[in-house]
Amino acid sequence: MNAVIRETVETRKKYPDYVRRTARDHSEFLRRTIQFAFLALNLWLGYEFVLFVRHFESPGAPAFPRPAGIEGWLPIAGLMNTKYWIVTGMAPVAHPAAAVLIAAFFAISLLLRKAFCSWLCPVGTISEYLWRLGQETFKRNFVLPRWLDISLRSLKYVLLGLFAYVVVSMPARALAEFLESPYGIVADVKMLNFFRYMTATTAIVLGVLVVASVFVKNFWCRYLCPCGALMGLGALLSPLRIRREPARCIDCAKCAKACPSQLPVDVLVQIRSAECLGCMECVAACPAEGALNMKVVGAGTHVRPWMIAAGCAVVFFGLVGAAKLTGHWDTVVACEVYRELVPRAREFVHP
Repeated sequence: MNAVIRETVETRKKYPDYVRRTARDHSEFLRRTIQFAFLALNLWLGYEFVLFVRHFESPGAPAFPRPAGIEGWLPIAGLMNTKYWIVTGMAPVAHPAAAVLIAAFFAISLLLRKAFCSWLCPVGTISEYLWRLGQETFKRNFVLPRWLDISLRSLKYVLLGLFAYVVVSMPARALAEFLESPYGIVADVKMLNFFRYMTATTAIVLGVLVVASVFVKNFWCRYLCPCGALMGLGALLSPLRIRREPARCIDCAKCAKACPSQLPVDVLVQIRSAECLGCMECVAACPAEGALNMKVVGAGTHVRPWMIAAGCAVVFFGLVGAAKLTGHWDTVVACEVYRELVPRAREFVHP
């Protein structure tokens, strides 16, 4: 142990700014590439969905197929469809892809911690680069007092609990009636209209969230996102953990400073928190060789960033591909129904 400490100290003296730059750059480049690829995919799906909706809203507009992937933006419908699927054994008619996608995201969390939030989620990507903008502009981000931070973090679990209560309390028949109602069928169109026909109140709320995200790391994800809360609960069962080797640690605290979830990585031996995003920023920032790694619990196997990326790809494309092959991906709604309901989407209210 003394030899390891001596070697680390000597390395620090000889190379004051020593960082495993190659590994760090590789890790950051890989995650950012996947983040922006998934963000681009979502923007493309949004563009295709706008064209699909325009066909029914504007006479003479060319027809475009509906991109089922847009249902990733309907997490509540995903929870409803998942329960309906489990209880009845039958895929729902409307928005089955929502159930497939939320199952994929949750499976990723079960296996790879909250990698969905830090590697794939477009909202998480935007949120991350907002606080990075704040950090570059103001040379810092703000940390809320511990009592306030803990209180606010509970909000996303309260929201998740409310949604879960509604879904669990509804029998399968009521779920089917809701999902196949005019409101349920055009829930995706109403989601689009939320942004197209934004009220002043909505714009102000979104503006406040954007500004808060510039000053506080991952403000929306940390305090308000119920989907992130669900992924965090799944991540508690993940076999992966960030582990610190005290004998190799040089107590520089760079890992804690790099952690977007503000976890005390520099003082813990193992990170079990539901807030751990699996982003491996702490590992990339650590200058001491072997002091910090992502490992499989009980096995001691080191998990590299490319393994996280590969795992996300296998789970995501595997479940989506299986759903497409088995006919459980596309919404089965006639064009005539869309032709009647889409132009009137703003009229329908939640039952």
